Parts: sequence; structure tokens; C-alpha cells
Amino acid sequence: MPLATVYSRAKLGVHAPLVTVEVHLSGGLPAFNIVGLPEASVRESRDRVRSALVNSRFEFPVSRITVNLAPADLPKEGGRFDLPIAIGILVASGQLPTAPLANCELIGELGLSGELRAVDAALPAAVQAGEAGHSLILPAANAGLASILDTSDIREAHSLLAVVAHLHGQQALPYASADESAELAEHYPDLSEVRGQVGAKRALEIAAAGGHSLLLSGPPGTGKTLLANRLPGILPPLNESERLEIATVQSVAGLPLRLNRPFRAPHHTASGVALVGGGSYPRPGEISLAHHGVLFLDELPEYPRKVLEVLREPIESGEVTISRATQQLTFPARFQLIAAMNPCPCGFDGDSGKDCRCTPDQIQRYRGKLSGPLLDRIDLRITVPRLPPGVLQEDGLAESSAIVRERVCAARDRQLQRSGNINAQLSAAQVRQFCALDTPSKQFMLKAEQKLGLSARAHHRLQKIARSIADLAGAEAISLAHLQEAMIYRGEL
Repeated sequence: MPLATVYSRAKLGVHAPLVTVEVHLSGGLPAFNIVGLPEASVRESRDRVRSALVNSRFEFPVSRITVNLAPADLPKEGGRFDLPIAIGILVASGQLPTAPLANCELIGELGLSGELRAVDAALPAAVQAGEAGHSLILPAANAGLASILDTSDIREAHSLLAVVAHLHGQQALPYASADESAELAEHYPDLSEVRGQVGAKRALEIAAAGGHSLLLSGPPGTGKTLLANRLPGILPPLNESERLEIATVQSVAGLPLRLNRPFRAPHHTASGVALVGGGSYPRPGEISLAHHGVLFLDELPEYPRKVLEVLREPIESGEVTISRATQQLTFPARFQLIAAMNPCPCGFDGDSGKDCRCTPDQIQRYRGKLSGPLLDRIDLRITVPRLPPGVLQEDGLAESSAIVRERVCAARDRQLQRSGNINAQLSAAQVRQFCALDTPSKQFMLKAEQKLGLSARAHHRLQKIARSIADLAGAEAISLAHLQEAMIYRGEL
């Protein structure tokens, strides 16, 4: 039959819309045309498909070949349509039966020898193919889907020949396998290795318990980066939904599956596009790659101000929307922001051990790189001071990450049972319901508002922090002591 229909999946953000690949063979001068809004790499599949078919000992039809990728208004990118186009040509030329393709989808890039190569966004394609009740054939190089999905309808192939043998019923393809490296145990630096800094450790624990953002300020070498690197080790384990969302973003970005909490630490020379994502065909940025994990920004004032300002909306909404002339894509970005900075350009303003060389004007300009609205969105702000002499030489270890993690997990469980959400993500209505203050706490908050000029956002964030402190203490209600401790962590830089 000169017309064949094969199903595939496109890549559109974290989604994989269905694409119908129609192949028609007609008379006339030999030609090979692809229509349906293909970009350059899709148009180049003509040469890859021709060579793969010939080198796999199939007959390449000497006729006019027209390939339509529907829907026509959906941009198509990458080499993911090579395999369905090749199978469509074989069906249209009578070298392969049509019946096995009725409920089957295919994605994969072809090498000139007919081997199958990995493609991006295989996981969203597998999820949505399963939702549609279809089986999926993909390259064996896209390993690891069995680590996160039920792979009873997902098969993997190493070559075009293997796919054809499967569709002919000669040799069934194996089901998708698990990637053992994706399931490696978590190995995070331990909190017990950090000497001293009791106040900063307490702030880190509160941040972990409630999912709050945290800014560490202090002289060089006091342990700010050391503390930030240990935050993932005290966070609760991922649930199945979070693992799937993390794996989806990694798949879209073309990264290997790592089913632990992400820890992303971009350099301060990163651009705004590198942080939030973008490009002509938008890809996820660092904030999306840190979804359900930690985004650590070291030397915060060294980032360009316009780069930092792009974080303001995602911190609040937990997602980022990238708009282009022809499409608008939304990527998840529910990350926990941890930032570190020096108090001045030389780093020693307020340090007891070394004099600051900066003028007041230099200090003001340096701190002015951080806008008020951005700082207002950071829940906890704490100074990490220089350690007293001799602390590093003391014997013994402090609390381990495992002990702190138990308290954090217990506090998270209380939050989820109470409101179905962690404290940092409570809405205004939930703050009124679950973070209510008693009379002494209300009086204290009123004085703080009058003296510090707190915004409505800061008021709500203080209540959320106090709620996290109460949860760590196992208290049912917020007390004045909890609110007073929360106020300590909203200090000025």
C-alpha cells in the first residue's frame, strides 16, 4: 500500500504530544520531502533514513516520497522521527505489514548503519503513550525508564533491523530495563563534619523542615558553602510523584536519570537564560533542574542583577513560563533556594578577626546589587561568623545528618497531615488557618511591624517560619518563643 501511518511523539516542554507520521509513495521523479513544520535536524533525517535502510539491506523505493508530520502547526525538532519515518517507508513499500502499528508508537534517531541512538524527552513520551493505551518502542540507549515507570508496554531496540524483526513477529524486543546508576544510594556530605556554627546549623534545619529559602552571609572561610552542600543530606526522601517529576525534567534536558534530590550550583557568570531556561526551542534551566531539590547560589552579589531578578516569580509560583512567538511553555521550578554572600567586597565587614578595607559607599553599592523585592522573598537570613580560636581542634563530632534528618522528616509529616503541604508553600488562606497566633504573639508581631516596617509578604513568611519551628518542637500551636526565634532569622544583612 503506497500510504502508511505511524505514530510518534514530539517534544514540547515537559510534554510529548502525539504526532502522526504519514508516508506516501507516488509516481514521478524520485524525491524525498518532509512537511509539517520540520526544523533543520528533522529535514536532515532524509539522508539518515535512506542510508539506514540501504545499510540494513532493505529496498529504498525509487519513487516520490512525501512524509507529513501532523499536526502541521506543531514545531518538530531533533532526530526522534527517524525511526517512525523509516518504518513508514517500509510499510508503504510493502516490506512490512501494517497491523502491528495500530497501537504502537516509535521514537528514535537512526545512525547511517541502522543503529538506534538516544533521544531527549523519552520519559514524557513513555508516560503519555501509556496514558493513550499504546505501546512504545524506543532506543536501548534511553535506559533507565524501568527505574521510574511500569515498563510492561515499553520495549527497547538497538537497531532498525531489531524493530522490523519485532513487528514481523520473528523476535520480540525486550522490555525496557532499569538503570542501576539511577538508583545509587544517596551519598551527601555529613553535617557532623561542620564544627561550631550552631546558629547556622539551626537555621539550616528549620529551612529543611519547612522548605524555606535561606541566605548565609559572613566572612570568607566561615563554612557557608560547607553548610549549603549538606542541606540535601537532611531533606526527606523523595516520594514517587517527586521522583517522576525530577526524572521528567532530566529526560527533557537530555541528562542521565538520577533519582536523588538535585543539587544545582551554577557559577555566578551564568546568564538569565541558563537559570530559567530558554532558547529558540526552550529547554529547562537551572531552576527547573533543581526541581524538588536545592539551588545553591554562591557569591550572590556577583551575579548580574538582571539575572537575579528573573528568580522572583519562580520562587513564589514554583514554575517558570517561557514565551516565544509561536509557543508558550511552562517548566516546573519548585526549588529550595540557598544563597551565600560576603558582607562587603573585601569580605570582612563586621569580622572580629580582620579589619574591613571597604568604604561605606563600596559596601552600600555591593549590597545594593540585591534588590529589596528579592531579599523579601528569602525566608531566613543569618550571619555565619568566624569561629573562635581552637574550635576546629576540638575532639568529637556534632550531630550527624541522619539524626537531624529524622527531626526534619517528623516535622514534614506533621505539616503534610495538617495541611497537605509544606509550610513554605502555604497559601494566604492556609497561613490564617494553620499559622494562627495567640494574643502575646500578635502583640509582638504588631511591635515588629511598627519597628521594622515589615511587608505583608514578610509578615506571612514569619508566621510560616514560626510554624516550622513549632513543628520541629512537636508543638500543636505557635507560641511567642517560636515567633521570637523566627524573627531572629529575618535580620538585616
